Amino acid sequence: MRLTIFWERMAEHFGAGYADSFARDHVMTELGGRTVHQALDAGWETKDVWRAVCSAVDVPASLR
Repeated sequence: MRLTIFWERMAEHFGAGYADSFARDHVMTELGGRTVHQALDAGWETKDVWRAVCSAVDVPASLR
């Protein structure tokens, strides 16, 4: 998954204003105790980060 698609899905689910805030502030056990930004910076694949987000919050099937 391209990073641009990842951020489009984040914005579609959380809203453009909240997506980055969630990604910066929400520490997720699914990401090994990292935020989305930390996981991406650490080299995690965007598809794996997106799957973790989907697992952690109620993302509709249409966005998965």
